Amino acid sequence: MTTEMGSRCSGALGLLLLVAIATTANGRKHSEPYYGVLIGQLQNFAHGINGTAYAVDESTIFIKGFSYDGTGPDAFFWIGNSPRPSPEGYIIPYPEDYVGRDPPVLRAYKNADVILRLPMGKRIKDIRWLSVWCRRFTVDFGEVFIPPNLEVPKPRVLPEFKRLAHGLRSDNISILDAKTFYIPNLHYDGAGPDAYFWVGNGTEPTPFGIKVANEMGSLDPLRGYQGEDIEIQLPASLTVYDIDWLAVWCVQYRHNFGHVMLPKDLDVPPALGQTKISPPWWYNPTSSTGRPSAPTNCREFLDKRMQVRWEPKGDQVQITLSARIREDQYMAFGLSGAQNRPQMVGGDVTVAFYDTETRTFRAVDYYMSHTAQCDGKSGVCPDERIGGRDDVTIVSGDRKNGVTTVTYTRPLQTNEAVNDRAIPTDGQVSVIAAFGPLNARKEANAHSITDKTTVDLKINFSDLDDAGCTGSLENLVDPDGPKPWPPLRILGEVTFTARIGPTGGKRGYTPITGQPSWGIAWYINDMLIPELYLERGQTYTFLVEGGDDSTNPARYHPFYITDSREGGYGQKTPRDQRKQKVFAGVSFDHDGYPYPTASGRYCEWAHKSIDKSAETETFAEYVETLRLECDNGLPGFLNWTVPMDAPDLLYYQCYTHNNLGWKINIVDPGYIDMQNGSGSGGGSSTSSGHRMIGVGHVPSTTALTALCLLILAALSIHTRRGRIF
Repeated sequence: MTTEMGSRCSGALGLLLLVAIATTANGRKHSEPYYGVLIGQLQNFAHGINGTAYAVDESTIFIKGFSYDGTGPDAFFWIGNSPRPSPEGYIIPYPEDYVGRDPPVLRAYKNADVILRLPMGKRIKDIRWLSVWCRRFTVDFGEVFIPPNLEVPKPRVLPEFKRLAHGLRSDNISILDAKTFYIPNLHYDGAGPDAYFWVGNGTEPTPFGIKVANEMGSLDPLRGYQGEDIEIQLPASLTVYDIDWLAVWCVQYRHNFGHVMLPKDLDVPPALGQTKISPPWWYNPTSSTGRPSAPTNCREFLDKRMQVRWEPKGDQVQITLSARIREDQYMAFGLSGAQNRPQMVGGDVTVAFYDTETRTFRAVDYYMSHTAQCDGKSGVCPDERIGGRDDVTIVSGDRKNGVTTVTYTRPLQTNEAVNDRAIPTDGQVSVIAAFGPLNARKEANAHSITDKTTVDLKINFSDLDDAGCTGSLENLVDPDGPKPWPPLRILGEVTFTARIGPTGGKRGYTPITGQPSWGIAWYINDMLIPELYLERGQTYTFLVEGGDDSTNPARYHPFYITDSREGGYGQKTPRDQRKQKVFAGVSFDHDGYPYPTASGRYCEWAHKSIDKSAETETFAEYVETLRLECDNGLPGFLNWTVPMDAPDLLYYQCYTHNNLGWKINIVDPGYIDMQNGSGSGGGSSTSSGHRMIGVGHVPSTTALTALCLLILAALSIHTRRGRIF
């Protein structure tokens, strides 16, 4: 039988096999439809609350048929661990992609299906109830209680592929949900003439199976793989409860290259759309040179430093981005979050760059829910990292004479209403562009104010001859940037305030640290990321004012001390968390899950007008262009006694975001007195007992402010206990 005939036969039998496989449940199939483990029916107290709640996985709740009349003045989905719904709870923002500083009040819903993701690492086992709650009047409109000892569905880890032919091998395969397989470190030589991912029933693979599309959604014969991590999804209504095995199978020669068996006791999360296929990192150039095609349409952005070409191709558009950027930078282009103005929040963009580690060009689908770096739930995030799907397909890439060029395609319209915006088939739409540094995850970090669009620019993607480019990017010369400020240092203080402020553009965070910045950084004692000198055996107090509202990631920056130059412990995977050691500011619950301990009200050094870092020669002058803005509340406190065996170099960082802090130099007892030329007791926090090096004179009221805040905090604590000094 030829390859073509085998493929036709396989396709013709597809529907019959789907029916046959679906009727062979082997006692493993959940009753349909399956939404997860039943939590219960929402009880209605007011405003027509209705719906049935299910536990999808450890951090996701699905409400089937949710109804609410939307007339409550300040109502939210609300969770907590008190005996009954009460003000002691947390908002579950819905929808997740809200625009603005605060989550939106719930609108009206009628028989809607709602997916709720618990905020900031909380799990269903951590809560007792879910409520529709009005904060203004502290009223419970409707509720459902979490049954005790509820066993929620979890992903299942399987063995690796059996190694039978053509170099097929992998690491342990996981079932992420009822339709999705994750296959890490996949190797296959690609030499099989008619090989596919293949599923079916029985004790081993047979010709009576069906094809499963590859990670690109294609049913073409499998290419070669060289250690890629991929995800594939079962077709149509087929689920893992309907099959016994997953294989790589050659249809033409009826040959099993390798397979993995599925256990009969599966209880994985249902496939409700919460799991989306991750983007492939590889690409295949369209020509032997890998050079992109050159559409006639071309526009210039960012003072002619970036060029965008596009070409309509049926229900997709092919876009080519070119910019004179470094290898550690990205370029971004896409639809503005609002029509008729350049708005990042709500924007749907593609981030393109050269990956120096894998030596490939990449184009990644991004959505921007906040102007904060991605914490895994919100911010400027790749779609697939926040539960969406990457709808961008890389075509080719090239780098020549300092100019990076990446060509990709994306659909005009996707099936994702949350993370994607549709490109109109006719008429103009507002677009945005930017470039900036990549962080350690190869994700977009903050750009400077001059490296993003600041005026409304529009494109008609159906145009065929919009030739607006005037010159070659290779002829551009990078202008000299402003001179960086000298690093700041603090010796002799025992009390510190930690607040948020701007990074100082090209004079501040990045030139000082050599690290990419997000546009905000820690200000310690009102100085931009100073190096601290702390003595072993000495106790220090940090008053933390980085925000305590975990539902607003742009204003939530718990403080901690670590040996990591990057920080961001809370957004790391368990594997990456083990790569850094935490010295203060993080505790662990009885299950071993980490949580931050040092967070307080939000205080920020904000620009009085615009960022004037390029115009100010010293940091002291720059501070005069800022004003301090603080929310109501009290600071958090972190008391830390430096261990005698602490390493010489540590870092103060943000728990939820990367690259906000800088160095802590750990020194031996007596070092600071020696540097200050003082014979008094170590660690004096008076003005005569400390010295700031490389600062000139920076006005500071830190010691007095810290003392006042300590007294206020103590009064607050004792007042709550029924006692006043």
